[in-house]
Amino acid sequence: MKRKAKLLKSRRRSYRTSKNVLISFRYAFNGIKYTFKNSRNFKIQVLFAFFSLIIGSILQLDKSDYLIMLGTIFSVLTLEIINTSIESLVDLVIKKKFSNLAKIAKDCSAGAVLLASINSVIIGLCLFIPKMKLLFLN
Repeated sequence: MKRKAKLLKSRRRSYRTSKNVLISFRYAFNGIKYTFKNSRNFKIQVLFAFFSLIIGSILQLDKSDYLIMLGTIFSVLTLEIINTSIESLVDLVIKKKFSNLAKIAKDCSAGAVLLASINSVIIGLCLFIPKMKLLFLN
């Protein structure tokens, strides 16, 4: 009974936003940590981002190219976090029952991540290939 009362009390407060900015940041970092811990794709994307930054450093990308790369990296990671939240929310709503609309929501959010990932590969190639050509021609 106590457990149910505690759950109901916390549920009543769950719709509110935190008045403490530090607690809000903690919630945000918890979301990032959850995604990193539970999403294989997020881990892969972080790994590719890390390698891209290293390659960019080796190729001595200029500041504007680095900013483009960082923007691209963060867009993919942001979309993966949104995808994870959409999938979790859909799972919560449908309670392990199949729903064609739930499938569409999950597929569309995954598709958004895929498009951002394809975009990041294209941008990476546009940034890296000219620098790599210079390395091999000299």
